[in-house]
Amino acid sequence: MNDQIHGDEHGELGDAEYAEFMELAAQEGFEADEVEGALGEAGHGPLPVLAVVGRPNVGKSTLVNRIIGRREAVVEDRPGVTRDRVTYEAEWAGRRFKVVDTGGWEQDVLGIDASVAAQAEYAIEAADAVVFVVDATVGATDTDEAVVKLLRRAGKPVVLCANKVDGPSAEADAAMLWSLGLGEPMPVSALHGRGTGDMLDEVLKALPEAPAQRFGVAVGGPRRIALIGRPNVGKSSLLNKVAGEERVVVNELAGTTRDPVDELIELGGVTWKFVDTAGIRKRVHLQEGADYYASLRTAAAVEKAEVAVILIDASEAISVQDQRIVTMAVEAGRAIVIAYNKWDTLDEERRYYLEREIETEFQQIAWAPRVNVSAQTGRHMEKLVPAIETALAGWETRVPTGRLNAFLGELVAAHPHPIRGGKQPRILFGTQAGTKPPRFVLFASGFIEAGYRRFVERRLREEFGFEGTPIHISVRVREKRGRKK
Repeated sequence: MNDQIHGDEHGELGDAEYAEFMELAAQEGFEADEVEGALGEAGHGPLPVLAVVGRPNVGKSTLVNRIIGRREAVVEDRPGVTRDRVTYEAEWAGRRFKVVDTGGWEQDVLGIDASVAAQAEYAIEAADAVVFVVDATVGATDTDEAVVKLLRRAGKPVVLCANKVDGPSAEADAAMLWSLGLGEPMPVSALHGRGTGDMLDEVLKALPEAPAQRFGVAVGGPRRIALIGRPNVGKSSLLNKVAGEERVVVNELAGTTRDPVDELIELGGVTWKFVDTAGIRKRVHLQEGADYYASLRTAAAVEKAEVAVILIDASEAISVQDQRIVTMAVEAGRAIVIAYNKWDTLDEERRYYLEREIETEFQQIAWAPRVNVSAQTGRHMEKLVPAIETALAGWETRVPTGRLNAFLGELVAAHPHPIRGGKQPRILFGTQAGTKPPRFVLFASGFIEAGYRRFVERRLREEFGFEGTPIHISVRVREKRGRKK
């Protein structure tokens, strides 16, 4: 079948498959533009990333809440607030993008200038564009100048946001920020919403239309793996062990600014690129700030990778931080392998309890390949590559539309959606609009409950594999109108 793939136009549907799909949609009473919109949303690659950076208390979190349209980022005067999530999804003028909030860090890790620079570096690393927030009422400080140097070095597009301009009289304060040399300062009041629309228009000009693929750019190039996990779980030891030499030097200073190094390592006869996430350590009195740096560094590494190998310390109970890291990798849509380190140190009792913990705490990623390893002794390291290859294969799997609809037809006939309010919603047809990770769009006659969506996902995995990859399922409901005959 010589279908030309139109990634931009039809997600990953070829011409013939797309024509067949649109005919099916018309028979079920869906308008063409409605279907096109759903395919466009599900068929996109990773969304562009916008980092919001600046020194403490300039209103970054308030601005992030304004951009995403809801109060979600924690706004608190106390620095060092560790948040569950630092990435949010936003939309402006019909374009979607991710916003990384970099507020709330420990100010005194290495002096304020160093901590701001470290904090900003981690966020900028994963960003396509940056909003640099400056307090217009205070003007440019030495710390702001330090961030400007960092931004220039990074070479990313920057929109300068002059915040706290609450009225026309304060616009002269904003004009003073031309001195930073970052172009026109956009006068904004994040608190009141003044000027944010104009600023977001500039953001859209700075963000790439279709995000640059961060992986698989060169055909046959090394696949990118992020080795992630909480501090002191053995990431550096594992990387050194698979490399067969001391490649990673671990700096004990939390939050130190240094250039990330991607390690090219040969495993199983194949060269892989390990995205470096080592170098984050926590001291007891700086624990909160260092953990925040670790989460930012992890987020940056995950955004740049294809596969996340999540390292868990098997000798300790699965922690909330472990679960956060898993959630981050799943939400980023990466292929996932779980590696349980220090396996050789476990006695029978600990193994029993660990298995129970895995069943309860990691139930949502039961589909991820698992390897039990020892970074210290090298035990079972040979199992890492097959697990990574399995996860990548699942991540890139695509089910043809005809085969998917035959499966959905049988599924709905055998297990119909529960009746709610006297009506029985039904999945009418669907398609897989994208891969990396697999993204499905299902078209239905009514609202499909979350429990039934999970059931559909489970059956998709049973039927087609998808081992080691998250699956995104979006549902479009037919608008109330007469069905076309």
